[in-house]
Amino acid sequence: MSGPLVLRAARWADIGAGQVRSPAVVVVAGHRISAVNPTEPLPDSATVIDLGDVTLLPGLMDMELNLLIGGPGGPDGLPSPMHGVQDDPAYRTLRGAVNARTTLEAGFTTVRNLGLMVKTGGYLLDVALQRAIDQGWHIGPRIYPAGHAVTPYGGHLDPTVFQRLAPGIMPLSVAEGIANGVPDVQACVRYQIRHGAKLIKVSASGGVMSHSTSPGSQQFSDAEFEAIADEAHRAGLRVAAHAVGDSAIQACIRAGIDCIEHGFLASDETIQMMVDHGTFLVSTTYLTEAMAIDRIAPELRRKAEEVFPRAKAMLPKAIAAGVRIACGSDAPAIPHGQQAKEICALVNRGMTPIQALRAATITSAELIDADDELGRLAPGYLADIIAVPGDPSADITTTLDVRFVMKNGEIYKQPAAQ
Repeated sequence: MSGPLVLRAARWADIGAGQVRSPAVVVVAGHRISAVNPTEPLPDSATVIDLGDVTLLPGLMDMELNLLIGGPGGPDGLPSPMHGVQDDPAYRTLRGAVNARTTLEAGFTTVRNLGLMVKTGGYLLDVALQRAIDQGWHIGPRIYPAGHAVTPYGGHLDPTVFQRLAPGIMPLSVAEGIANGVPDVQACVRYQIRHGAKLIKVSASGGVMSHSTSPGSQQFSDAEFEAIADEAHRAGLRVAAHAVGDSAIQACIRAGIDCIEHGFLASDETIQMMVDHGTFLVSTTYLTEAMAIDRIAPELRRKAEEVFPRAKAMLPKAIAAGVRIACGSDAPAIPHGQQAKEICALVNRGMTPIQALRAATITSAELIDADDELGRLAPGYLADIIAVPGDPSADITTTLDVRFVMKNGEIYKQPAAQ
């Protein structure tokens, strides 16, 4: 194709302005958008694709998922309870490749892959998957990989806890995210960075889905949190913290950690701390109503029944307070390919449809320090463009029906020719 590519549609979403405008003429040259509704005539060399009665959106973003678990082979896309000891690194990476393509075809062109819970010999499998996609070997979204989450012995995301393994069955090292004390957490962060991580994830509090932890418990000391944040920030990387409990969230904010994942038990005081410090929140709110808790162990079910209603009540307060909320699904807690249900859930919790779209575009781009080239349909931005039927500012559920997907100026999904 020698000339530019032109996308025509009935509407386009100007997320920054908070409006859906008509009509849409978006000109793509190479990997980037060169014009939106240009006033000058299109060149004769342009290739025009008329998508009809759809709305063009920036590529959506999922800031909390794990491509390497879930997906094909499990009930409802969920991983086997023993995946950590049954799936070898090669099998897990191939599974991730399938989930990556599914995610892209659902309209999510950029994701953060946040942490593994397995023994891999220190290999960062999400980094390998990111490289394969970036080099064009496989189809998938742009990945910001975290490698292995940093977690203490027995903490949430320690795989020996998830699989309830006896001592000595699966020894783990700093290279695989297990760290205790300031020197260990420093070494753990440095290892992830050395081998290609683009952000750091820390398991800051207990979790609902781990057997040995209380969801509210703080897992690292304040000094350890500060060391993790310092190591990452000096290398130019941001830190995401799995943090359910209120005291753990506050400790993360004080330490300068950039983003809280979940935040389910945040108090009003803590919500205001997030606003005051500019801390991001990735609330993963849809899983609180969609997770099949009847299929999990009774002790985990009891935790979910206590925590999930409080999480649902927390998020509307965070929205009203003005917390910087980015979209994240925690897939496979939501099956891969269905992440737009998180956007719909944000609307159900109190966002307007445009605010929810902003969470999945502009705010997510800010979280990964890419807001100068991702998250908008504007000249100079990367050509990540999707199309949905109807008007998503009137009906956010249209994001569940993505008809067209472009990433970096390359088309990966489009309607069949009529």
